Amino acid sequence: MSPVKTYGLTHIALRVKDTGRTLLFYQKVLGVQVMYHQDGFLQVQTPGSNDILVFEEGDGEKGNGGGILHFGFRLQHPHDIDAAANAILLAGGIIVDKGEFIPGEPYLFFKDPDGYEVEIWYELIDEK
Repeated sequence: MSPVKTYGLTHIALRVKDTGRTLLFYQKVLGVQVMYHQDGFLQVQTPGSNDILVFEEGDGEKGNGGGILHFGFRLQHPHDIDAAANAILLAGGIIVDKGEFIPGEPYLFFKDPDGYEVEIWYELIDEK
């Protein structure tokens, strides 16, 4: 029996306090574009990608993802890590950790307005 073939992870859905606040934060940090928006429900996409972030307002627990430790975005250029840190701070996020996994692979972890931990990093890719 062969494994199920997919195009990879398509989206993650997170409970948030306020979709408007969340939208502004992710627009400032990642430049997300709105795909669908109604009261209490929002779908956005990062430019040039096929990913989707879904934000749903609710009274349940926020920022403690019931097993989700963090989710991440891969940088196109390693030198953009400092610009990412600035955008996060200006948007009201909190930098949790910043460094390099190995030389040439910078990363940072931050908390968004609802307390979710997000990673931005660059991965060296072997050209084969």
